Amino acid sequence: MTLVLGGAGDQPAFRWAGRTVTYAEFDDAIDEWPEQPVCDASELDVPTALVAVCAAARRGTAVRVENPDARPHRETIADAWLLVATSGSTGRPRPLARTVASWADSFDEFTAITGLKPEDRILITGPLHATMHLFAAVHALHIGACVTDDAESATAAHAVPAVLRRLVEHSGKLRTVVVAGTALDSGARDKAFGVDLVEYYGAAELSLVAARRVPEPLRLLDGVDARIEDGLLFVRSPYAVLGTPEWVSVGDLAELGQDGTLTVHGRGDAAIDVGGTTVLAEEVERILDGIDGIRAAAAIGTRHDVLGETVTAVIELVGDLDAVKKDARRLLQKEAVPRRWVVVDELPRTGSGKIARGRVKDLIP
Repeated sequence: MTLVLGGAGDQPAFRWAGRTVTYAEFDDAIDEWPEQPVCDASELDVPTALVAVCAAARRGTAVRVENPDARPHRETIADAWLLVATSGSTGRPRPLARTVASWADSFDEFTAITGLKPEDRILITGPLHATMHLFAAVHALHIGACVTDDAESATAAHAVPAVLRRLVEHSGKLRTVVVAGTALDSGARDKAFGVDLVEYYGAAELSLVAARRVPEPLRLLDGVDARIEDGLLFVRSPYAVLGTPEWVSVGDLAELGQDGTLTVHGRGDAAIDVGGTTVLAEEVERILDGIDGIRAAAAIGTRHDVLGETVTAVIELVGDLDAVKKDARRLLQKEAVPRRWVVVDELPRTGSGKIARGRVKDLIP
């Protein structure tokens, strides 16, 4: 299977760094790309990297798209197209390999859910080694849209919630934003009033699992099955990476409705045990992110002699801390209210924009 470009001729495939590349020029560049068993596109600029990605798909070869600063050790996998990695938000990135079909087979349904069109100028808000951004760019080229880095002219975008907040302040033409990476919080949703929001849940290992048009609930994609075991979500999907077992869990806690709706609560390994009560860090973060005065938040567990653990909030503060604490006490259950608050200029993030949870503890004095 190969990738089919949705555009042709003088239609713009890219408007990047002030330069326009047409689909005709892009298609010629794919044909002219040097043939090699495994190409490394990790340090190429976005348009050139996507030439390499599409050339590998067209020829049945492999291409590496990894973070140059955190490359995983990997072995060659037969039938692989994309050699990518997990984000490393909770530890070192793990190597992954996927086929063309594992993404391309989901494109039609993804297009129907998002409403993205060939006329759109689709903003890529992060590096391609973050698979949500690579998926976004490849899908845009599949439907014949224009991939861009110009926020002011973009009509659609893919972003994590923290980036969504900034986008809507600087772009007056956005019609649709596709949100992923972390759960959409009320603060980001309210900031994007008037913009069509589409949210999906997925993982680098699984690709798309469930999606929704806000405010509808998440629903499993066609062909994707899910089950819950001891609160953990397990997924069986045709979109999973090579070498996975039939049922895969990435450690997320969730609830599954009989009608196919999915509610994701966050990573089980990010749970905080406060006096016997399990507090989910991502649920605390979702509520804190919705409070005026907080630009971004991370919640972690801190050892406590009596309770075992308590919640510490590490935040990017843009308002009054006392007012923030008051809102937190009003919105959070007693056990989830942070006992300690640490204000930082900037939280550590992965390439996709997700909080790098494994590095947050280093910020606590």
